[in-house]
Amino acid sequence: MTATAVRVDTAPAAQVKRRRRSLGWIAVVPLLVFVAVAFGLPAIAMLDGAFTAKDPATGATSYTVDNLTASLEGAYLTALLGSVKLSAVSAALATLFGLPLAQAVVSSRFRGLREAVLTASGVLANFGGVPLAFAFVATLGNAGVLTRHLGLTDKGWDLYSFWGLVIVYLYFLIPLMVLTITPALDGLRTQWREAAQNNGATGVQYWRFVALPVLLPTLLGGFVLLFGSAFAAYATAAAMVGSSIPLVTLQIADAISGNVLVGQENVALALSLDMVLVAGLVMAVYLPLQRRSARWLA
Repeated sequence: MTATAVRVDTAPAAQVKRRRRSLGWIAVVPLLVFVAVAFGLPAIAMLDGAFTAKDPATGATSYTVDNLTASLEGAYLTALLGSVKLSAVSAALATLFGLPLAQAVVSSRFRGLREAVLTASGVLANFGGVPLAFAFVATLGNAGVLTRHLGLTDKGWDLYSFWGLVIVYLYFLIPLMVLTITPALDGLRTQWREAAQNNGATGVQYWRFVALPVLLPTLLGGFVLLFGSAFAAYATAAAMVGSSIPLVTLQIADAISGNVLVGQENVALALSLDMVLVAGLVMAVYLPLQRRSARWLA
């Protein structure tokens, strides 16, 4: 009789769980539809166009890898490598400067300073595009305020160069690194530092042998995240340097506007596919690092 009662009591519970799961799937359907329309259809169109070429003489279309081959040659390859170089240098410097800044904020006794820096980082990390380019042009451009006051032109300063663009990118990458690494710094247990000090370790030794090894997955994950953010940036570079610095996003814009040879109209889609592959590689590296750092700092 007891077993019967148990079966009677558990049956409605199982039905309730199944009903909740079905309702959960119904709630996810709008999101899945949005993802399919906003990302799925453009991705399919990009793949189809990247492998499609039109014969200039007959106008017939056929599937080929000529677009991908062209996207990895000449000026297109130079632009792709230029974007990788710019993104890697900017991300490395932002990681290098962002870590001590975040540590200073975390270790500060002033709660208001921490909140102010984190709030400012959240704003500055999303400040980019044409407004950011205009701000730097007005400040450090050829006729900028600081350029004229400090005589930077006579000292060889040029905002519209590779290193000038790196400095502009650091404006939003360093705050993004602060936001990324701060939770990991909060996860460092005070017992680890106390144990290191009790065993005679100095502050430098603690960071070298304890803190940095624990933070390494998060640091690498932050670097990868910053790399992806810089790699995908377009409007800031387009407004500042135009085509003077070869970048893959600028090449895509030129190709879309029709600045290509006859028969290479879909090279822009092939370049976009190259960027998607690089972004996919970035995410493939970032996600395992994020999971590993979460196990240490949970």
